[in-house]
Amino acid sequence: MKQGGRQATTGTKIAVKGITPFLWYESEAEGAARLYVSIFQRSRILEVSRAGPSTGRSRGPVQTVTFELSGLPVIAFNGGPTFKFTPATSLFVSCTTQAQVDAIWRKLLRGGKESRCGWLVDRFGLSWQIIPTRLIELLDDPDPERAGKALDAMMGMQKIDIAALERAVATA
Repeated sequence: MKQGGRQATTGTKIAVKGITPFLWYESEAEGAARLYVSIFQRSRILEVSRAGPSTGRSRGPVQTVTFELSGLPVIAFNGGPTFKFTPATSLFVSCTTQAQVDAIWRKLLRGGKESRCGWLVDRFGLSWQIIPTRLIELLDDPDPERAGKALDAMMGMQKIDIAALERAVATA
């Protein structure tokens, strides 16, 4: 079956080796990767690639940093000022406790800025969602009034506060 002059591949899935987020920085790829791996367990720098010939100490500037972030492979690239991050791309961090939310928020926020509803932008311009699992549970509550109160409470927050969410739904 052809569509628009091309062969349709309905129902066929394509096997690939892997899918890796590729993050474009102006020139801070290594600093960003080092910050991120310092925060999350199961994270490490795998490789730092430099531009230019490998001549010992006179190697060029960092071009890419390959790292694992909580086991997720990521590549950070120093591509210059052509492209900037927007909130349309963010990393979602699922937390089980308020202590996790607070610690991650504090570390990522240094030099960055708070946004709304559990979002922040780190000092490198990358958006993060620091979300406790309890928020998702409350938003999915089968009681629409409780879910609505959780949503209203979340909309008034920057960093998510689990206790404040619990107080909000307790009035339903």
